[in-house]
Amino acid sequence: MKQIKPIIVLVSVLFVLILLIPSMLVIPFSDKGAGKLAEERQSNPEPPQIASGPTVEVAVHRVSAQKIENVPLEEYVVGVLAMEMPADFELEALKAQALAARTYVVRQMLSEQKLKVPNGADVSDTVSHQVYKNNEELKAQWKGDYDWKIEKIRQAVKETQGQIITFNGEPIDAVFYSTSNGYTEDSENVWKNAVPYLKSVESPWDVNTEKFHSQVNMPVSEFENKLGIKLGNGNDIGKITSRTKSNRVASVEVGGKTFTGVQVRDALGLRSSDFSWERKGSHIVIQTKGYGHGVGMSQFGADGMAKEGKSYKDIVTHYYQGVEISSTENFLNKLTVKK
Repeated sequence: MKQIKPIIVLVSVLFVLILLIPSMLVIPFSDKGAGKLAEERQSNPEPPQIASGPTVEVAVHRVSAQKIENVPLEEYVVGVLAMEMPADFELEALKAQALAARTYVVRQMLSEQKLKVPNGADVSDTVSHQVYKNNEELKAQWKGDYDWKIEKIRQAVKETQGQIITFNGEPIDAVFYSTSNGYTEDSENVWKNAVPYLKSVESPWDVNTEKFHSQVNMPVSEFENKLGIKLGNGNDIGKITSRTKSNRVASVEVGGKTFTGVQVRDALGLRSSDFSWERKGSHIVIQTKGYGHGVGMSQFGADGMAKEGKSYKDIVTHYYQGVEISSTENFLNKLTVKK
């Protein structure tokens, strides 16, 4: 019996090693439950899951129908994204726009002041807030392109669900526009109030995109009526006296009056406050660069960044300075308590 024991021990050790060796070989290369090599997982980390909080509905004033439609928050973001940015833009640009749209409406819902909407509504479905259409309206508008467009829009919304943009712990005023003139504009040059996260930054991706250049050929009489001035018979139509650091017109003297560039843009219906003009006979020819007020995120700039491989987080933190991407959970909890 004494000679058998060492053999039993040896056999037992070999049996244990046979069981352990395959496991030891697999462990360094596996990631439990992931089905991917550990190295692959480390180089392509999945984004952290962010709790989205309770289900909240947005009360949307449907202006044409003169009724209020209650829409789940994420469905509302789908309907806004579909209308506010072309579906053929890069996915990361669409995700940045989805984040801005969600942030805008959460901020609006939390506000005690509901401007330009009837009692009981949070926002309208127009440019006064954010343009919105429901699923049936999108089907009618997109027709044969509906399937691919709605799939891409929903993907962008889903991949940013539960996220908004904050500054000092509060949702930002996530303003956006079509195309910059190569720079965004300081908020105080448009709306008088200086907002720390709405500062001028470079946006070279917009230059020479489809909406970058514009020209208006306006009769002198129309020009005079809209500005409330008289030009006289000469070729002189005033002088641009200063520009902002983003090269938009800060002030201009014309017809004996002084205007801001924003005032001229609004009065004449120009695409941008980065303009120059000259008189040609009975007409004023006005050249503009960019399209929109210029504050916050440029949509064509976002698409250009995405084409260079930038993520939606890169995009929003470029156009909104000093911000963070935060969970909607606490904010949506506040909304449910309010209601």
